[in-house]
Order: sequence, then C-alpha cells, then structure tokens
Amino acid sequence: MRQTDTLKSQIGVRQPFKKAAKQPKLPKKKYPSPVTLRLTEDERTQLEKDADGSSLSAHIRWCVLKKGGARKNTPLKDRKALAQVLGLLGKTRIANNLNQIAYEANCGSLLMDEETEKEIKLACAHIAWMRVKLIEALGLREAREK
Repeated sequence: MRQTDTLKSQIGVRQPFKKAAKQPKLPKKKYPSPVTLRLTEDERTQLEKDADGSSLSAHIRWCVLKKGGARKNTPLKDRKALAQVLGLLGKTRIANNLNQIAYEANCGSLLMDEETEKEIKLACAHIAWMRVKLIEALGLREAREK
C-alpha cells in the first residue's frame, strides 16, 4: 500500500470524497395516465380529415382545450411541394456555393465572365423556386396560378 493511501485512510477522506463525487440521481419524471376516447369509424375519419396533416392527438388536444382564436400549429398545405424543396436542398450545395461567391465578391477577386453570370442567375432562379414552394407548402399564401 502506498503512503498516500494510508494517509487518506487515517484521515478518513476517502469515503466523504466518494460520497461527494457521486452524481445525485434525478427523480424520474412522472407523466399523468393517458386519457382514452372511443370513437366510431365515422367520427375518427372526420377527426383525421379535420386534423389536415397534423397529428390526431394534437388536433384533439386543440379541439378540447382551445380558448378561441386560430390554431397555432397549422398543418402543411402541400407535403409534396415541401418534399420537392427539401430534396433539392439535399442534392445541391447552393448555400455553400453562394457563400463562396459572396466571399469572393467581398474580397474583390470574383471574376465575372458569362459562365459565372449564368451560374449565379441559375442559383437565383432555384432559390426563388424554393421560396415559392415553401410558401405554398406552409400555406402562407395560396399557390399562384400555374
């Protein structure tokens, strides 16, 4: 046994230190028991239709507890449009490329030839398309006539 271990045991430091070093256990969060509700098939179908894309639980909670006013979590109007935008964002590196272009422009080292101008215009068109699709998907404004 080392001399420091003997000293610690003689002074009685080891046990209080171990006790102080232990992390206190956090009490488990207790959730209230769930509330069940029996519905006919027609009632459930109607609720799912009214939920319009949001979860059934969230819609029922809103219906029961609403205090007037509009619903806060509005469901998506067009999931397909949102999927298209997210798919395009996943495929491309538009944000990174635009950041690099802005950096070069700020440094004064951006060479503006016809090819670069064409690429920038294409990126702007993609961003404008994504903006329109996001607005449609989120239901912020009705889709423009196509």
